[in-house]
Amino acid sequence: MSLTDSIIGRPLATSEERAEHIGVAAGIPIFGLDGLTSAAYGPEAAMTLLIPLGIGGVEYGWRIISAILILLAIVYFSYRQTIAAYPGGGGSYTVASENLGEKPGLLAAAALMIDYILTAAVGISAGVTALTSSVQGTRFAGLQSHTLLICLIILVILALVNMRGVKDTGTAFMLPTFLFVSTLLALIVVGMWKTVHAGGHPMPMAPIPAALPATVGTLGTWMLLKAFASGCAAMTGVEAVSNGVMAFGEPRVQRAQRTLTVIIGILMVLLFGIAYLAKTYRVMPMDPDAAHFQSLLSLLVTAVFGRGWFYFLTMGSVLLALALSANTAFADFPRLTRAIAMHDYLPHVFILRGRRLLYSHGIYALTGFTAVILILFGGVTDRLIPLYAIGAFLAFTLSQAGMVVHWKKGEAHPGRGWHMFVNGIGAVATGITTIVVLVAKFRAGAWVTALLVPVLIGIMWVVKRHYSRVKREMADLTPLNLVNLQEPIVVIPMARWDRITEKAMRFGLLLSKEIKVVHVHSDDEEGSLDELWHEYVMDPIKKEGLQEPELVTIPSNYRFVINPLMDYILKLEEDNPGRKVAVLLPELVVRHWWENALHNQRVQLLKLLLLLKGNQRIVVVNIPWYL
Repeated sequence: MSLTDSIIGRPLATSEERAEHIGVAAGIPIFGLDGLTSAAYGPEAAMTLLIPLGIGGVEYGWRIISAILILLAIVYFSYRQTIAAYPGGGGSYTVASENLGEKPGLLAAAALMIDYILTAAVGISAGVTALTSSVQGTRFAGLQSHTLLICLIILVILALVNMRGVKDTGTAFMLPTFLFVSTLLALIVVGMWKTVHAGGHPMPMAPIPAALPATVGTLGTWMLLKAFASGCAAMTGVEAVSNGVMAFGEPRVQRAQRTLTVIIGILMVLLFGIAYLAKTYRVMPMDPDAAHFQSLLSLLVTAVFGRGWFYFLTMGSVLLALALSANTAFADFPRLTRAIAMHDYLPHVFILRGRRLLYSHGIYALTGFTAVILILFGGVTDRLIPLYAIGAFLAFTLSQAGMVVHWKKGEAHPGRGWHMFVNGIGAVATGITTIVVLVAKFRAGAWVTALLVPVLIGIMWVVKRHYSRVKREMADLTPLNLVNLQEPIVVIPMARWDRITEKAMRFGLLLSKEIKVVHVHSDDEEGSLDELWHEYVMDPIKKEGLQEPELVTIPSNYRFVINPLMDYILKLEEDNPGRKVAVLLPELVVRHWWENALHNQRVQLLKLLLLLKGNQRIVVVNIPWYL
């Protein structure tokens, strides 16, 4: 077994695709880990903005999370209907394109692409934050200064795991998902049990930092809306199941719906439980810039269990799950880019499936973009959150609006009115939330997303125009044209006579009777091709009675080689209208990749210039010599 097979698995035949389909158990970690782990940072993102209220911000945080849970329930019922209506994968791009038109579809596509990139970046960043906050006060406290490096290492590991295929990825992530969910459920159950037995006022098991002193008595509507907008990060990833329906085995729709139900059910329990414990234990998030910063989850586990083995088990599971939550983006981003590329809005390379039946180039692109985002923002979660939710909620809104049109255009049936009502409520709710998130987070960084969306749409329009032009020019339904067929004029650039140029000359004699060997000669060059021409080229040709090639020697006083060659070839093409000019370029093929830097620089440059400045009548032919 090769090293590649050991790392990313053996190649899979197309006939093995059915064996790669997954069930509910594997679907939860693949498509739900992003949504589930958002419980680890969503409530904290909302409550951090309530720090000016001191401990009084707990009550407001509880209300904000309650509002988010209502919105989450609305989106859940909407996407159940989307899965049923689009069993082939009903992501926002597909639904919006088919029902709202091309422009809304591109808007959804751009929003989703940004959302998935930020999903990967925020998940990894939040996981590393959980790690660095859990080791504060230990000898590993210095890890915080290596946050970005740890983020990039985890990103590479995730990309390699995902290259193994959907089924292997689900199996690998099942245990971390179960551990994350079970430890947080244990935290909630034990915390609630202690709350009941303490009469609603439990005492922390270990000292926790006190909330910062209140600097205001109440917060205005604007600050509450900003806190709500930050907390909505807990809803990202909800669309993933509807976009990946094709990954499930039959009955596909039922399995996808059950997977979505389990994911949303667990997420609602986790959000409710964390907000409830923060309220009863009177725990507020710390200032992210504090010297000994700890996450909200770290404070809650300390309060309920202390700093024993369960604390480190829980924080370890949170770290692992958060880091792996980027897998949701890896599962859906390649499917999204494929759907967009099928309509010619992205390079067609995204349509190709790799050795493990994956759309591998989507994985490569996601890995690269995520690395750029992490580097730009230093791997800090709080800097990424403001960019995060707007793309998801814009996609939610367009998808649900598209579903309303879908039901309206479809055949009348008893449940059509109810379906339209559910998706309509979802569209209105998520649309209002989109506006709130955009306005509330605009100055904090949402303007970046608002700027990137039209930029991406512009790029997709340019790609579409290119493919449309290529299709127009390449379309040819006429019979083969055999009029005015002539041998090409063969041009062979030749610096010296050796085994490579001999091979080029032999091939040129097969192509045409009109061969022009072009030699650029400078004054400081030792020797000349003229001295060997008659003995090694002309005499053997005359002996065989073949058509004699012409040696064209171009003097170059300033030692330029490429420019004189280009001028000669372009002039030759201009002087011979209707004739093709075949330029034979001899080049070495080396044994090791690094040896390419030692050879063929002029050949590669000449080839590039011929492609850029040439036209349909100039043909470039490589003549390789294998070392």
